[in-house]
Amino acid sequence: MMSLLGRPDVDAGEVFVNFNQNITSLAVATSGGYSLYSLGSVDSTLDKIYHTRSDELFLIERLFESSLVAIVSQRAPRKLKVCHFKKQSEICNYSYANTILAVKLNRERLIVCLEESLYIHNIQDMKVVHTIRDTPCNPQGLCALSSSSEHCYLAYPGSVTAGEVQIFDAINLHAKTMIPAHDTPLAALAFSPSGTEIATASERGTVIRVFSSQDGSRLFELRRGLKRCVSIVSLSFSTCAEYLVSSSNTETVHIFRLDRSATETAEGHGGKQSSDDWMGFLSKTVTSYLPTQVTDVFSQGRAFASVTLPEAGVRRMCAITTIQKQLRLLIASQDGYLYVYSIPTVEGAECQLIKRHDLRLEDHYAMDIKVDSPQTLGLNSGVSIGGAAGVPPGGAGAVGASAGGSGSDGKSAAPVSGGGGGDKPGGSYASAVKGDEPAGPSSSSA
Repeated sequence: MMSLLGRPDVDAGEVFVNFNQNITSLAVATSGGYSLYSLGSVDSTLDKIYHTRSDELFLIERLFESSLVAIVSQRAPRKLKVCHFKKQSEICNYSYANTILAVKLNRERLIVCLEESLYIHNIQDMKVVHTIRDTPCNPQGLCALSSSSEHCYLAYPGSVTAGEVQIFDAINLHAKTMIPAHDTPLAALAFSPSGTEIATASERGTVIRVFSSQDGSRLFELRRGLKRCVSIVSLSFSTCAEYLVSSSNTETVHIFRLDRSATETAEGHGGKQSSDDWMGFLSKTVTSYLPTQVTDVFSQGRAFASVTLPEAGVRRMCAITTIQKQLRLLIASQDGYLYVYSIPTVEGAECQLIKRHDLRLEDHYAMDIKVDSPQTLGLNSGVSIGGAAGVPPGGAGAVGASAGGSGSDGKSAAPVSGGGGGDKPGGSYASAVKGDEPAGPSSSSA
């Protein structure tokens, strides 16, 4: 899942864009509210499934195709709200000691990233189950959460001076492995759909690497370009896990093909050598006499395809998914456009533009409801995390509980409930987490 951090775009009248975990919907927030779009027919139309007027949002994350969205507004950047958009209701809100820099969701966990700590919530009841304290300073809120429930891993920077990736098991609540991915600090992270692989890029921005998230072994090394001082904005595996797409502060988007069959074939050949093997042997022999910096360039994979957009300096989130049985590259940009491209079957061919949608238009069908008095659905509201002072609990009927967290010693954190309200969510919340909430607002939202 992917989001744009930093808010100069809002000041410029631009938009916040974010795909959900399995690239079936797009969230778009402007100064006037936020909208959710279905991507099922994006080749021709962009169907808006929901719109509401709200404060300017800092972050928005939707849980797969469910009714749950997690939002953070500019007016209250320390407060996380979890809402049920089909019922137009607020389920709960949590306040933290510092500004929320990122929020990540899957069906098991909700992660809140602050500059020097990470809070892990059990998404079924929103209790804090663990807190990772005193993490290396992370002002950009860089982190990634696998969308897989089986391999539910959290990744975050392990150093401020080098590109170390800390992999944390978010179910069993212990550190899994540390990967020395780059010499310079990290700029982007992304898990594969299965959670077994993680892609990384550093502040230098020229090389992208893919590692096993289970043992830290390097699987792929991909060269984005020779240019220095390129800022990678997003990395994303395709939903089929065969491609990796990256965008940066340049006008070019790169697509890499992850050819796992080549590695498997090489391992299966045993003692037999084909002509291709001999060419590889010859290449290794020649490059053995060259400096390491030169041989690294020879061994790195090049982009399978690329797209050149109208201008540089625009932050863009990219995703590759299958839509109506066709592979598509989706590029959502903060200047308010969604681009849809076909992906070629032959390396080096051009991606063809199929459609460009203007996300700022209001002529798409959707519910358009302003919620003045959100109702709770049985979860604790107005919960204070980490002793946040001066942040009032939200609304009437708020529990006003305080949830402390454990350190990184592996002990779980147990919220301490105050009076009123229940600790467990009602059936409607559980249904929404599973994604089987019936369409349309419900009359029973008590």
